[in-house]
Amino acid sequence: MTIRLAAPLQSDSVVDGEGIRTVIWTQGCAHACPFCHNPLTHDFKGGFEEDLDTLKKQIDSLEGQTGITFSGGDPLYQIDAVLELAKYINKNRKDLNIWCYSGFTYEEILKMPKGKELLSNIDILVDGLFEIDKRSLDLPFRGSSNQRIIQAKKSVASNKIILNEELMKPKDISPLYKKDDKIYI
Repeated sequence: MTIRLAAPLQSDSVVDGEGIRTVIWTQGCAHACPFCHNPLTHDFKGGFEEDLDTLKKQIDSLEGQTGITFSGGDPLYQIDAVLELAKYINKNRKDLNIWCYSGFTYEEILKMPKGKELLSNIDILVDGLFEIDKRSLDLPFRGSSNQRIIQAKKSVASNKIILNEELMKPKDISPLYKKDDKIYI
């Protein structure tokens, strides 16, 4: 099986979830959120195809990482490949937690074929479309206040949405780094 990627694996990310993460940037997204931070990942024919066995070998060789993040594009447009990788990570790299960003909501994903199975194999889901009018620079790991940081496995097991309350809290970014709704670092 293959997966269409927007870029090679990106190690050492500290902005795509808690800890030090490797990001799998999937290619393809039909949500087309206005002001998306990654519009080059929207084209379903863009990027390149990668064999899952190649990605598994790369995941096996990762060092110094605390997790894997599926982002894009929207990983749920390639649910079969993402599910296979998530299962592989859970079985072979128990030291890595799994985050997934999607414009689909938790409720929408539950209704998808294999949606519940995917949610049962990821630790954190950041769900919902990016909405520019709800944008905030003070929200850790999400772009707009409508998006939720959901403990996916726990939510499926309890049959109710369980948010990561600590990460849902806004963090006040120092005024020294804030200017005209931009952050300068």
